[in-house]
Amino acid sequence: MAGSASTHQVSRLRILGRVLFLAVMAFAFYGLAPRLLDMWDQVPQLRTVSIYWFLAILLCEVGSYACAWELTRIALPKVTWFVASTAQLTSNAVAKVVPGGAAIGAATGFRMLSVSGIDRGSAGAALTATSIISNGVLLCLPMVALVLSILGAPIPDGLIHVAWGGAVLAAALFVFAFSLVRFDRPIQWFGRFVTAIASWINRRRGRAGGPTVEGIIRQRDQMVSSLGARWRDALLAAVGNWLLDYFALVCALKACGVDPRLSLILLAYAVAAVLGMIPITPGGVGFVEAGLTAMLVLAGVPGDKALLATLAYRIASYWLPLPAGLVAHFLFKHRYGRTSDSPDDGPNPQSAVQTQPTT
Repeated sequence: MAGSASTHQVSRLRILGRVLFLAVMAFAFYGLAPRLLDMWDQVPQLRTVSIYWFLAILLCEVGSYACAWELTRIALPKVTWFVASTAQLTSNAVAKVVPGGAAIGAATGFRMLSVSGIDRGSAGAALTATSIISNGVLLCLPMVALVLSILGAPIPDGLIHVAWGGAVLAAALFVFAFSLVRFDRPIQWFGRFVTAIASWINRRRGRAGGPTVEGIIRQRDQMVSSLGARWRDALLAAVGNWLLDYFALVCALKACGVDPRLSLILLAYAVAAVLGMIPITPGGVGFVEAGLTAMLVLAGVPGDKALLATLAYRIASYWLPLPAGLVAHFLFKHRYGRTSDSPDDGPNPQSAVQTQPTT
């Protein structure tokens, strides 16, 4: 009887949590609606964009995705280009259409790698390693933009605090990640914190089990060994991944007749990419558009051109990959028959959330 009451309470809490999440998402969309409407009002102006510049934007995005596929193949040398590309395109599309979809997208990619014959432990460790490298490169972009601006013209007042804040955050996260990878004691402390939180959540939900400190350390060791001496190649692929996506934004600005300062555009791009990670709206829709447009205006781009450039960039980086992901899903399913393999006895795929820059 007590167990039934506890289960009923957990169900009510879960329903309440989902309702609150949907309410927050609806409120976010309501607040962002004016900016989205302003941007889509620029659709007729796309006719003024040269087809050659739009092709350049698309080529940059294709190159960016190719670097993401290569990053997976560096971490998992046995993965073919077909599996790497279809898994990444499908998981990326899932992450963009589902609210808070980063974890679901990572789980989708994890299952597809498992179905293709990749060992689950290796797949989970590789996805975690590539995620850390990719996100690490992203968080270092404000620091790079700050250095470039110091060497060149000064940063406008509206961006200087963002630049310094991003640089400090990148340095702090680098020290934190390095200590977890290099030393055992920090990851033991971190593991105890994670397991305490997980145990509390499981008790509230009436569940047993959960992560352990030993399991977290074991996954750390698998993650490090999954790259080994290939970490330099992985870093180069991650840099190319983000850099080509950034060049797509630069091409979009050039197509609108803007001659931007590359360091300021890099800073605006980095902030928008981080906003895309906010798990409130699918793929950061609204947050990226509003944030990127505002940052471009602070960087000196006229408002109407900032809107048009953001629209052109988001069409290539957000909207076109969605049908590409659907096609990739069916191609993978045609070759392997299914993508619903359960990863229950492997590592938690949600620990391997990978951020693809074209969000």
